[in-house]
Amino acid sequence: MEAKKNTISILMVPWLAHGHISPFLELAKKLANRNFHIYMCSTPINLSSIKKNVTEKYSQSIKLVEIHLPSLPNLPPHYHTTNGLPPHLMNTLKTAFEMSGPYFSKILQTLNPDLVIYDYNQPWTAQLALSMNIPAVQLLTFSAAVIALGFHMSKDKEDKFPFPEIYLREYEMLSLKKAINESPGKEFPFCEALRRSRDIVLVKTCRDFEGKYMDYLSTLVSKKIVPVGTLVQESTDQDEQEEIMQWLAKKEKSSTVLVSFGSEYFLSKEEIHAVAQALELSKVNFIWVIRFPQGGNSTIEDALPEGFLERVGERGKVLEGWAPQATILQHASIGGFVSHCGWSSFMESVKFGVPIIAMPMHIDQPMNARLVVYIGMGVEAVKDDNGKLQSEEIAKAIRKVVMEESGEPVRKKARELSEKMNEKGDEEIDGVVEELVSLCGNK
Repeated sequence: MEAKKNTISILMVPWLAHGHISPFLELAKKLANRNFHIYMCSTPINLSSIKKNVTEKYSQSIKLVEIHLPSLPNLPPHYHTTNGLPPHLMNTLKTAFEMSGPYFSKILQTLNPDLVIYDYNQPWTAQLALSMNIPAVQLLTFSAAVIALGFHMSKDKEDKFPFPEIYLREYEMLSLKKAINESPGKEFPFCEALRRSRDIVLVKTCRDFEGKYMDYLSTLVSKKIVPVGTLVQESTDQDEQEEIMQWLAKKEKSSTVLVSFGSEYFLSKEEIHAVAQALELSKVNFIWVIRFPQGGNSTIEDALPEGFLERVGERGKVLEGWAPQATILQHASIGGFVSHCGWSSFMESVKFGVPIIAMPMHIDQPMNARLVVYIGMGVEAVKDDNGKLQSEEIAKAIRKVVMEESGEPVRKKARELSEKMNEKGDEEIDGVVEELVSLCGNK
């Protein structure tokens, strides 16, 4: 079902993180292809980084809208994004975003959209939209399993979570409970925002591997859970990728791992050394993306063990800051993904059929890692009882996934899932369009 006669306008307000803005933008493109008009709202620094992804094809149907955050100590405009943000400023950024409510109200008044699609931690956007009689729907860029577990825990239910395959180790549970206790209302950040979503909740997932978690979540929140698919970003900037592609082209098929921990987690020096040692032990080709917080003076040479780059030679390539992750994962030489298991990275692996070596760090990533293992498309490099990386375990997991016969079931499952997802195409989006048209018609 498409919005044909009367174009529906939607204002999208993602959280200020690339891992959230990217799927929002991909949904915007899919809806624009179905005659929706989209306003993408974020801070100037975030919009400047995604302009190149709004190609001429979408220039008339997707408009970028700046929202300006108030000036707070230690939070200049170039910090109005989570990309490279020093971790201790994350709560400051969240506070500044919430304080931009009056500016957001002006945007709503000016654009008067038919619908607002907002992110996991922004109940204030839904509240302001409702005050103007504009329906608001939440788009969650986490797995349905994680959201269901979070809501289950927040409701303080005495019965156990009904899916034992999604669990937390003791050190992970302590970390999560600490985060919950520090949150307003002592619950997961998305709970209040989810309650404000009108009738439905959009979730970046697929029913094929998360159907039972979607159904349980729907029961918990008394709303229809609507999957939107993988929402993997399209590849751009071919010129910037040429050197990387040339390096990958020299490697044998499925012989190389991509190593990346997302845009918001920064490995400590100890963790960098543990990963480096694991890559040496594995004897597998690798391309490793290392990020440092903005404003620091860390360099790859200082962070890596002495002589590491010389010892691995042409077997490894280390990049600082950024890499075209989706493009790399699609390359024939890639046989595994050493990943923190952020949900966007998980979805890219599913789409491109790359098995995962799971190394979860925090927040939702441990639960995603358990899902990776449960559905059979990866293995987890288990940490010690204190949550510290173990080089030998990482190396063993890499070799199993990429080289050993025992890893063939994992490789096969990754291929099968990818084929299934790609055969379906935009089937989920058709369902999303139907729901949004109905919602806007009944507002």
